[in-house]
Amino acid sequence: MNKSDKINRRWFIEQCGVGLGALALNHLLGGAGLAETNPLAPKKPHFAPKAKNVIFLFMAGGPSHMELFDNKPMLAKFDGTLPPPELLKGYRSAFINPNSKLLGPRFKFARYGQSGAELSELLPHTAKIVDDIAIVKSMVTDAFNHAPGQLMMNTGSMIFGRPSMGSWVVYGLGSEAEDLPAFVVFSTGAKGPSGGNSCWGSGFLPTVYQGVQFRNVGDPVLYLSNPQGVDAGLQKDSIETISRLNRMRLDSVGDPEIATRISSFEMAAKMQHSAPDLIDISKEPKHVLEMYGAEPGKPSFANSVLMARRLVERGVRFVQIFHEAWDQHGNLVKSLTANCKDTDQASAALIQDLKQRGLLKDTIVVWGGEFGRTPMVQGGNDGRDHHPNAFTMWMAGGGIKPGITIGETDDLGFNVTGDRVHVHDLHATLLHLLGFDHEKLTHRFQGRDFRLTDVQGLVIDKLLA
Repeated sequence: MNKSDKINRRWFIEQCGVGLGALALNHLLGGAGLAETNPLAPKKPHFAPKAKNVIFLFMAGGPSHMELFDNKPMLAKFDGTLPPPELLKGYRSAFINPNSKLLGPRFKFARYGQSGAELSELLPHTAKIVDDIAIVKSMVTDAFNHAPGQLMMNTGSMIFGRPSMGSWVVYGLGSEAEDLPAFVVFSTGAKGPSGGNSCWGSGFLPTVYQGVQFRNVGDPVLYLSNPQGVDAGLQKDSIETISRLNRMRLDSVGDPEIATRISSFEMAAKMQHSAPDLIDISKEPKHVLEMYGAEPGKPSFANSVLMARRLVERGVRFVQIFHEAWDQHGNLVKSLTANCKDTDQASAALIQDLKQRGLLKDTIVVWGGEFGRTPMVQGGNDGRDHHPNAFTMWMAGGGIKPGITIGETDDLGFNVTGDRVHVHDLHATLLHLLGFDHEKLTHRFQGRDFRLTDVQGLVIDKLLA
């Protein structure tokens, strides 16, 4: 062995936490078990965690906080008038002239639960679980267009190439699922997220930590079923040969992406046995299907949310569902009504279902998009533009304090006036609940230590139970 080989091997083991034995394919083919250095094996965080799993219901496109969570009677009062000039000083919008007229809320609000949280008439199911969630009305972000906003919310940066939150969580915690990916992604809207695969990519972390997108129909991933003419014996011989060649190359150059390739073959073979049972939601009791509004065989947000519960039950660490449908520059009333009809029931059912199964205490559920919408009108009299200065998200479970609302915005829903929560603060808080000091969960790349929260982020104590 020459000096270069030794350096590569040492770098590979120290930086990636991976040994060749960890990737032994004979585990799934009936041989010995995985070695102790499996890169996805469960790991201990910095301190005792409140949660161990995350389900992120990502409402891509920017839900309007003023139609859903943040009632503004004064905005209704001044509907059709110009906003105060001082409010718009230095303000930059995505598409509209900032001097566009104000648009009052399009839906009625009422108070619900013992907490008395105020919600729109569009969210009757969320109203039933309002005492189990924490509503944050004071979110802010740095981006006012979709792709950078979605990257910011998912990776902590508006720049492509950074690891996603799910990847950081799996990098830090590993996975408790032996026969399923550690990080699973669904896309249920009319299109995929504007930020693309980078929203669940691993960036400069080894690709073993990236999200695996599941399809909504058929096999959850492509090529899971063997083609005609390939039996178990041929598959075993082929995989063993490919694995042996990959290991020879890995031993020679120490490239962690070769380890990922070996691991992907291993996981695919395991999923041939685990996936059919996972995706068969017809096995769920009738009352559970009705609670979610899920219909076996019919792709929907509800089916994917039910799948998310089934995944965390099986030890999957991070599940994210992208529902790209909330970009209402026009047709606000009709489209927002349809969006809520598609998502409200299943989102609330997830909280109820996790709670009654005893899973909510270990699982953080997050609901929200990349930014909010402007108080000013776009699209005639039925639309709103992108707005980074104020928006609303909600969270539940896993150490989140239930039944609270934190944060305030001004009378027009334009700026945050109390308990400001930046995206970096949200990430710091979620990592804290998972047992991490967000300043210490780092990966060295190109000469410096990177982290999800970059050089910012504060844990929001008011959110902690």
